[in-house]
Amino acid sequence: MASGEEDDPVIEEVDVFLAKSLADKLYLFQYPVRPSTMTYDDVNHMGAKIKPKQQRVELELAVNTTSPNYCRSKGEQIALNVDGAAYDETSTYSAKMMDKQTFSSIQAATDVSRYAAAVFRKGELHVTPLTGILQMRPSFSYLDKADGKTREREAANEGGDSSQDEAEDDAKAVTVRFSRPESEQARQRRFQSYEFLQKKQAEEPWVHLHYHGVNAGRSEHERQYLFCQSSDASENSELVKTAKEYLSMLMPPLEEEKVAAPVGPSNVLSMAQLRTLPLGDQVKTLMKNVKAMPFANLMGLLASGIDSTAALRCIQQVALLVQGNWVVKSDVLYPKNTCSAHSGVPAEVLCRGRDFVMWRFTLERSVMRKDVASVTKLPPEDVKEFLEHVAAPRVNRGWEFLLPTDVDFVKKHPDIAHRQHMLWVGIQSKLEKVFNFSKEDFMPKTSPQPEPVHVAGAQRLMAARERALENKASLQKDLDARRGGARVHIKQEPVSDAEDEPMDTSSSSSVPNGSVNGHPGAAGAASPPELQEFVVKTFRKRFVLTLNEFKRLLNLHLASMPAGPSVFHAVSDRMLTDAITLNHCKQIMVPFPAQSKAAPDEQKVFGLWESGEEFDKHRRLLYDLFTKNYRVRRAAVQSRLAQEFGDVPKADVDRLLNECCSSHAGTWYLKGTIQS
Repeated sequence: MASGEEDDPVIEEVDVFLAKSLADKLYLFQYPVRPSTMTYDDVNHMGAKIKPKQQRVELELAVNTTSPNYCRSKGEQIALNVDGAAYDETSTYSAKMMDKQTFSSIQAATDVSRYAAAVFRKGELHVTPLTGILQMRPSFSYLDKADGKTREREAANEGGDSSQDEAEDDAKAVTVRFSRPESEQARQRRFQSYEFLQKKQAEEPWVHLHYHGVNAGRSEHERQYLFCQSSDASENSELVKTAKEYLSMLMPPLEEEKVAAPVGPSNVLSMAQLRTLPLGDQVKTLMKNVKAMPFANLMGLLASGIDSTAALRCIQQVALLVQGNWVVKSDVLYPKNTCSAHSGVPAEVLCRGRDFVMWRFTLERSVMRKDVASVTKLPPEDVKEFLEHVAAPRVNRGWEFLLPTDVDFVKKHPDIAHRQHMLWVGIQSKLEKVFNFSKEDFMPKTSPQPEPVHVAGAQRLMAARERALENKASLQKDLDARRGGARVHIKQEPVSDAEDEPMDTSSSSSVPNGSVNGHPGAAGAASPPELQEFVVKTFRKRFVLTLNEFKRLLNLHLASMPAGPSVFHAVSDRMLTDAITLNHCKQIMVPFPAQSKAAPDEQKVFGLWESGEEFDKHRRLLYDLFTKNYRVRRAAVQSRLAQEFGDVPKADVDRLLNECCSSHAGTWYLKGTIQS
């Protein structure tokens, strides 16, 4: 030993044995979402299964429903959402409450040849190679099942995606297609597709297992296989490597580990991979996948540090502005020399049809599918695909644009809005020649023609001032005429602040669309028919609204109206209240607590009283409960319904609470009244 080196003698030598009894069936389970001090050894394991080839394991563990930390009402609600009211063999929760959770595995490492489990006993170290290292994480597949149930209920309520206005004709054209022989390139793409890989994974059957606790007799017996058996020991061989070779085997030189790419389709990128692409490719890829989105959402998905001006330049190359939102261009989705996957229609024809759909949405919020089909003469499958890109079906209203009008973007970027408007004018002229129609064919006859969205704010303000001066001069002239013709006795009556002050529906002093908050008429004046129509439509959809929330919705409605003279002049709180109560709604006198932080407008709650359906009596009974307390329990609602109407289906109770209330901590509040 060289002088100066620390004396490090060998104090013990240990024999190492290689155990092979469990070499191809030993897995290491890790639970990364739970501390090591909280094991699952004492938890009842209700089931276990494995797919050996994929090394996928699922464990079902019981949930302690008697624990004081377990919310029984929430557990029952989850079970109801997943399994529905009926019970059969396919139900996930047989106890009608969430009494178990599922753990699903993912591979922590693809190459486990360097890992082993070792047991030390009587001066001997016994090593068994690992087959796999699996991380067990909670599985939320029951939420997917609940979403499926919800979509089924919505489809049943809406009666499919078409209404009586969307009914197809009895006689339909039939397109006959013949499949061509599959090329080798197409075959390779199909084998790499996500759908094919998922199908292959699903083909391997589950092998159901029986779980034995850590202290069970069978577990103790299996642990004996971790020790080298006599048959394994007979194969023992002496180490013939030199010390340097043996050291190199123990500590090989560092090499960059090759990370296996995740299994997935070749045409799908993760967000991390996406953000490594050039900005133009990032924008194009996002728009091709999302189809329609606001500009603010796009900036949130792009890599950090991207300049908004550069992003605006890129998005104008691949998308068009529709109602303040960006929608991907048709030629990006349907490139040249391609055809429809449904009908085989060439890409050029598809682009014209989809441009017509997008152009219609620049004029109005909803379109009818039969109108689109009658103009474009395209197969129903292609028309439906166009609409599904940017719209959703609504009962008796056709297809409504997916996104709310992004007024803020139009205000911040008037130059881009003007440029996009001019592009749509050019697209419109081409469509008129191709499909032989005029713009007036699709405009409501009673509504004024919309003005371009590029009118500057200063011009709107000046026009509003001019209209105010004209109104003032007209009123003064009328008053002078009355004074000259006859003596008029005018009695000054006090007017409350709430009646005299016009409604302020926004935090800023600017009023959208040029509407002017002048002096309102006398208290109790008749509200405009347009306001009453808005009340009816809003409460048929929302059922319960606070005055503050109704003001917000009205403000959004005003902002989405085309520029020009507004039909909504000064609107006071009194006029709003009168318009609501005159249209089959009533105020619900909710007894808020004295320490409530709700604003006065949030404490004025209105509910739809009469809609003409049998369900109105259930709503009125619910409103009566909320006149006694500002929050109620589900059991109280069920008890009162059963007392008044007998046995009420659970689905009706769910519908009543979901339409009118919001849930928090196991208690139900009328919408908009929840207290934080």
